[in-house]
Amino acid sequence: MKMNNSDKKNEKIRVMKTTITKRLLFILAPMLAILGCSDDFLEQTNPNQISTETFWKDNKDLEQGLIATYKGFANANTINLVGELARTDLAWSSGYQRPNNTNEYYLQVFNDASSVPNNKWSANYTAIFRANQVIEAAAALEETYTTEKEKEDGLIILAQARFLRGYMYFNLYNSYNGGAVPIYDFVPIEESEFYQSVSSAEDVKNFYIEDLLFAADNLPIKWEGNDQGRVTAGAAIAVLGQSFLYEGDYEGASVLFKSLIDNFGYSLTPNIGSNFTTMDEFNEESILEVGYSLEFKNELGPWDGRDVANTAYVRQFTGGAGTWFGAVVANWLILKYRNEPLDFSDSRNKIIDEEGNESFRKFSLRTSWSVALVDDKDMGYYLRDETGQASNFNVRMTAFWRKHTNWDITRSEEELSPGKVRSGVNERLIRLAEIYLQYAECQIKLGNVDEALVYINRVRRRSGVQLLGLNGTGEFPANDHDNKMYDEQTLMEHLMYTELPLELSAEGDGNRNIDLRRWGVKAQRFQELAQKRYTADHYELLDEKGEKVTRWASIVKELPAGDPDIDENWNEFQEAAANYNPALHAYWPLPNTEIISNPQLGN
Repeated sequence: MKMNNSDKKNEKIRVMKTTITKRLLFILAPMLAILGCSDDFLEQTNPNQISTETFWKDNKDLEQGLIATYKGFANANTINLVGELARTDLAWSSGYQRPNNTNEYYLQVFNDASSVPNNKWSANYTAIFRANQVIEAAAALEETYTTEKEKEDGLIILAQARFLRGYMYFNLYNSYNGGAVPIYDFVPIEESEFYQSVSSAEDVKNFYIEDLLFAADNLPIKWEGNDQGRVTAGAAIAVLGQSFLYEGDYEGASVLFKSLIDNFGYSLTPNIGSNFTTMDEFNEESILEVGYSLEFKNELGPWDGRDVANTAYVRQFTGGAGTWFGAVVANWLILKYRNEPLDFSDSRNKIIDEEGNESFRKFSLRTSWSVALVDDKDMGYYLRDETGQASNFNVRMTAFWRKHTNWDITRSEEELSPGKVRSGVNERLIRLAEIYLQYAECQIKLGNVDEALVYINRVRRRSGVQLLGLNGTGEFPANDHDNKMYDEQTLMEHLMYTELPLELSAEGDGNRNIDLRRWGVKAQRFQELAQKRYTADHYELLDEKGEKVTRWASIVKELPAGDPDIDENWNEFQEAAANYNPALHAYWPLPNTEIISNPQLGN
């Protein structure tokens, strides 16, 4: 078609405009990118850049997304055990030496600006976001599978992602705002989608239970080889059982726990210590465990988020050099450990010295594997012959948890990882002994005291501890018993204040606070403990050079009220008893970072 002069002029103008526009874009595009310009012509997909449209092509990509979700699961802030411990009756926590204490969780004065609830919230929702990416991608890929193997692999990846999402919501439900938190069952894209209002506690519970049921139906019972540490059907059943227990459905929880005990191949390890250090990780007792390692990523700088070691706990618990006093065993619990009665019929409690003289252990196996006591001569500490040689046990620090530390393989944590804070100790979040004791609680509540005693005594017998009940009774009549007749009330009190703390202290996912809250005893507990009074004896020993040294005030003991030897600097939980308010402190509050950033939170 032939153009006239007017058309030629218009065409020339159009070409000039186009050329000018292209030149302007060449100059302005970098500036607009920096300024966050949202014009449509700048929102084209870069073919050289990975996006959600191009990444999720097959199960290999799903597996990569799942690995990222597991990394979120391994973030210590998803549990934040030290912070959770500090607000219970199990720990004195400050970061400073006694009697100074400014720890807001121990003092029960935390609020929505406190770091623990903010960090825990962020870690859980980060893992949920990653899980949702895998879940959405798995649904999209389902139609593309051409073989049964692809379908099966895709389903197992999906089941793992749904377990991890369900477990994170289980944490959030039991930790925050009475269980009412925002639900994300999708991957937010538009800005408005990132702002979700709080769902009811009932909706949150139903949501995560649906995830766990799916996981229980589709996950394997066991993984082999390098896949050990992935979540299993047993883990899903365990968390479901705990969900029922925490809601007071003892019948439903009992059914799930008994199925887990009988049908999934778990058993108590012969040695309780197999559950606390790098020894025997992913063992037959482990139900849910977070894997860590010192074998990789050592080239990274301190606190690098890509590290696959545990950087959160070891210095918080150790009594060796460099401790941070993040969580120190409470006095009442130290005394429980010190006074745990032995089963003298158990040969493991007999000690034969170099000259053939026979005696009995000073402390139970459970005590020695759980905590370091200055006068424990039967089990060394950080490769010293006696516990008291490895730490000064000074300034009223009379016990440290051995759990989460490397006392059995190195002379110091610094020696194990010079210049860094790293540990390869796996975190056992749920193990069979816990399920035994929770099943026992169900049986007590259902009136089956004899059945409860069976499972409590299985846990006690594993550690050579005197069994409960009348002599000559129960599953192990030949073992020593305390010769007491238990009813529902007395056995429940024993479970609450002796068995669960001694077996599971400084473990799990914050369930001590959950227990105290659901039993309705937390305020009363702080008041009772605040009335106790203590002092401590000195202890002399020979150091590694054979020289006599004194560990001053290193053996705590309780005194009756009014005793002139009471040391008021040893008092515990005074502030907690005065400050604890169930309306403010039974749950973590919604964190202020979420309140500030999410305009829909209150809708």
